[in-house]
Amino acid sequence: MNAVEIEEAISKLAEQPFDAAEFPYAFLEAFGNKATTIKRLRSGSTNASDIEAGVLQRNNVHIAVAEEGNVTDTLAALKQSPATKKAKAKFIVATDGKQFEAEDLTSDDAPIVCEYKKFPDHFGFFLPLAGISTVKQIRESSIDIKATGRLNRLYIQLLKDNPEWGKAERRHDMNHFMSRLIFCFFAEDTDIFNGEGLFTATIDQMSDRDSSNTHEVMSEVFRAMDTKISERDAAKLPRWADQFPYVNGGLFSGSTETPKFSKIARSYLIHIGSLDWTKINPDIFGSMIQAVTDEKERSSLGLHYTSVPNILKVLNPLFLDDLREKLEEAGDSPIKLLNLRKRMSKIRVFDPACGSGNFLVIAYKEMRAIEAEINQRRSESGHKTEIPLTNFRGIELRDFPAEIARLALIIAEYQCDVMYRGQKDALAEFLPLDAMNWIVQGNALQLDWLSVCPPTGADVRIQANDLFESPLDQAEIDFDNEGGETYICGNPPYLGSRAQSKVQKSDLEAIFKMKTKNWKQLDYVSGWFMKAADFGVVAKSKAAFVSTNSICQGQQVPVLWPLIFESQNEIEFATIGFKWTNLAKSNAGVTVVVIGISAGARKRRTLHSGANSEFENARVVDNINPYLLASENIFVAAQKEQISNLGELDRGSAPTDDGEFTFSQDEYEAQLSLYPELKRYFHLAMGSSEFINGVIRWILKLDEISLNDPKLHSIVQPILNRVKKFRQASTKAATKKFADRPSVFPEDRHFKGRKIFVPQLFSEKREYVTCGLLTENSLILAPHFQIDGSQMIVLALISSRTHKVWISTVCGQLETRLRYSNTLGWNTFPVPILTEKNKKDLESCAEDILLAREAHFPATIAELYDPEKMPENLRLAHERNDEVLERIYIGRRFKNDTERLEKLFEMYSKMTKSKAAS
Repeated sequence: MNAVEIEEAISKLAEQPFDAAEFPYAFLEAFGNKATTIKRLRSGSTNASDIEAGVLQRNNVHIAVAEEGNVTDTLAALKQSPATKKAKAKFIVATDGKQFEAEDLTSDDAPIVCEYKKFPDHFGFFLPLAGISTVKQIRESSIDIKATGRLNRLYIQLLKDNPEWGKAERRHDMNHFMSRLIFCFFAEDTDIFNGEGLFTATIDQMSDRDSSNTHEVMSEVFRAMDTKISERDAAKLPRWADQFPYVNGGLFSGSTETPKFSKIARSYLIHIGSLDWTKINPDIFGSMIQAVTDEKERSSLGLHYTSVPNILKVLNPLFLDDLREKLEEAGDSPIKLLNLRKRMSKIRVFDPACGSGNFLVIAYKEMRAIEAEINQRRSESGHKTEIPLTNFRGIELRDFPAEIARLALIIAEYQCDVMYRGQKDALAEFLPLDAMNWIVQGNALQLDWLSVCPPTGADVRIQANDLFESPLDQAEIDFDNEGGETYICGNPPYLGSRAQSKVQKSDLEAIFKMKTKNWKQLDYVSGWFMKAADFGVVAKSKAAFVSTNSICQGQQVPVLWPLIFESQNEIEFATIGFKWTNLAKSNAGVTVVVIGISAGARKRRTLHSGANSEFENARVVDNINPYLLASENIFVAAQKEQISNLGELDRGSAPTDDGEFTFSQDEYEAQLSLYPELKRYFHLAMGSSEFINGVIRWILKLDEISLNDPKLHSIVQPILNRVKKFRQASTKAATKKFADRPSVFPEDRHFKGRKIFVPQLFSEKREYVTCGLLTENSLILAPHFQIDGSQMIVLALISSRTHKVWISTVCGQLETRLRYSNTLGWNTFPVPILTEKNKKDLESCAEDILLAREAHFPATIAELYDPEKMPENLRLAHERNDEVLERIYIGRRFKNDTERLEKLFEMYSKMTKSKAAS
C-alpha cells in the first residue's frame, strides 16, 4: 500500500462505528498487513501481548483498547509492559473509541493525543508501520496526502467519464483543468474568494444532484474569474457566478470548457472541497500531486517528496548562507539592511529541471524569511515584498508539473504575505494574478537558458511559454534587474549512458559534440553542468546541482571536468555522498553529491560531509578537485603500465563460444565417465559467480593433440561445429575471424601456475576488493582479471581498504556495483617504494587473510564478506593488513577515507609528473 491508500483506509476506519474487539486488527489491516498476518494475530499464535484486550505485533506495534476514560493509563501500561520491550515494538496505541493516544518509542516525537475521529490526521506518524520512511512535514500534517488521494480519485473518475480527455491531444486541457481546481480549493479556504467554501458551495447548490449540468456551472464560474469587474455587465454572468473575483493571470483565460461529471465525480469534488486547504504545504504538495496525472507514477502516490533539509544542502551553500551572513553583518544598520534588501530583490533563482517547483518554492520562502527579518530590524514590518515571483524561473519537460510549479509559487507567495504582512494586506494585493509566468515547459537541454533567464539588463527579447495559455509570441520585456545575481540549482535526471533514450543521447550530442568526442560516456546530468558552466561565462551566476557521484568517478572525470574548467568555472563547494531519500516504502535512497560551480569562485572553498551529524561543520579548503577532494585538479587517466612497477594485471580469457565449452559439475562428471581422456583438457572455470558464490563449472580447452585424437572426435566435433556456427553468425569481424578455428579462444591469456583472481564487478557494500589465490588448474574468464600468483604482495595491496577507496573513486560504478579496471584502477594505484621487510610483512598479511577464509570452509566469499556477518578472524586479518600498509604510506593509520584519497592523489600527481619529466 502507498501512503495515499493508507490514509484513505484509516479515514474509513475512523468514520465507522467503533468496534472495540475489531479495532486492533482493522488498524493493522489499514497499514497493509496481509489477511494471513491478521488471522495469526487473531488466533493468538503470533500475538505476544500481556495486556488485556491487547494485540502485539513483534517489531512493530502494541495496541490495546481501554475502558472508557482510561486511555492514558492504558498507554502507560503498554509502555511499561515487558512484552512491549521483549517484542521490540516501535509504537504503542491505546483508545476507547472516544480518545486516542499513541507514542513512537523509537523517537523523541511528542505522543499523539486527540479525539478518536481525528486520529487519521496523524496518519503520517504511523507510516513506519507500513515500512514507509517519514519526514517531519508529513508527520505533522496529513492534508497534502489527503488532497493528493482525493484529487487522484477525481482525476481517474473524470477520465472514465470523459475518455477523450485522456488522449494525448487533450491531456494538456485536462491538466490545466486540474490546476484550476486546485487554485479554487485553496482560494475558497483562504478568503481569496469572498466567502468561505464559496466554490464548493456554489457547485453543490447550483448544479443538479444528477450531475447533468455540473460542467456547465463550473464553466460559468471559470468564465467569471476571467472577466474583469468593469466588463461584468456586458458578460451577462449569472448572479451566482458574479460573486467570484477576477483572477486571470493566465490561469482562467482561454477556453472555459470543463469535462462532464458523473454523480460519483461530483461527489468526489464536493468531498475534496471539504478539506482544509489552508494547511496545504507547497513544499510537499507540488511534488506529490504531479503523480496524479502520470499513470506510471500513480502507484507511488504520496511518495514523491524531497525533504527540505536535502534541498537546503543545495541552496544554503549556493547563496542563502551568504545572505544570512550579510544579514548578520548588517546588524541594525538601516543602510546596510536596505542595501541587502535591494540586492535580494534582484536575485534570480533558476531551476532548469524544476519538476513541480520544490527548489524554487523553498528558495522563495527562505528569502522571504530573510527579508522579513530585514523589515523588522528597519521597523518596517508589513512592508510589501520586493522579491517578485518572476525572479524564480524554471524549465520543466512535462506540462502538468510545470503548471503546478507556478501554482505552488503563487500559494507560497500568498502564505508568506499572510505570515509577514497579515491577512488583510495579503488579500488586498493578491488578485488579479500577475500574468507573467517564468516556468517554461520544454526540454532544458534543447532550450537556450539565456532566453529563459536572460543576463541582467533591459529590453531583452525572449521566447517563453505561458503555461496557463498558449505559448507567448516574442515579447519585449524590461527586466530592470541590472546588477542582479543568478543562482542555478536543481536535481536534474541522472541517467547513465546505457539508460538514455535516443532523444536524450541527441541532447548530449548537441551540447558536447564540438567539445569532446567521448561524450557518449557521460551521464545525462552532465548536460546541465555543462550548460550551467557556459551560462556562467556570459552571466553573473553560480550553479549547484544534485547528482549521483558517477560524474566524479571513473572515465567521466577526464571527459567532463576539463571542459567545465576550460570555461573558467571551478568547484566552489561540494557535499559528499549522502542519501537523497524520498517518502517511500523501504526506501534506502540513492547516494548523491551536491556540486557547486562558479566562474568567479571564492578563494574559500567548502567541502561538506553528507552525514547529517557532520554537515554543519564545513571544511574550508584551497581547492576542490573533480573527485571532490581537497587536492589540485588532477585527472586520473588509464595507464599502460603499473605506475609503481608492481606487475601486470591482465584480463582473463574469452572463449567466445556461446557457452559450448562450459560444463556444470554433473555434466563434467558425465563426460569423464564416457571419455576419461578429456580430463587433461578441463580446467576450473573462474568467473564472478564461481569465485564469489562458490559455483563449480568446468571449461574445456582443447589443443592440437585433442583435435587429432580419434577417441575424442565424437564428443569434440559436435561442440566445435556449434561454436563455428555461433561465431559465423556474429556481427563482429573479430569473432567471425575465428569461426574457422573453433577450438581456439579468440582471447587466450591462460597461463600455467597459481593465479590471483580479481573480479571486474563486486558489491559496493563489501568493505574490500575480494580477490583470491587460485590453483594451477583454474582458467580465469574475461572480463575478470588475473596476475601471477607468486606476487602475494599484490593480493595484500588489492585486499586493502586503501585500494578499495582508490578504485571506488577512479574506476566508477556499473549500476550500484563497483567496476574494477586494470588500466584505470590497478595501473594508476600509487604505492610507496617497498623495502624487503615491507614486502615480507605484506606477504604475511596476504597469507593470514587466505588462512582466515580457509578456516570457514566451505563458506563462500559472498558469505564471508557480508558486512553484517563477516567472521571476526577475517576482519582482524584485514585490519592488520590495512595497518601494515598504511604505516608504509604515512607511518600511522589513516584517519578516514578522505585522508587516504588525498594522500593517494598527492602521490599520483608526483609520480605522473616525474614519469612525464623523464
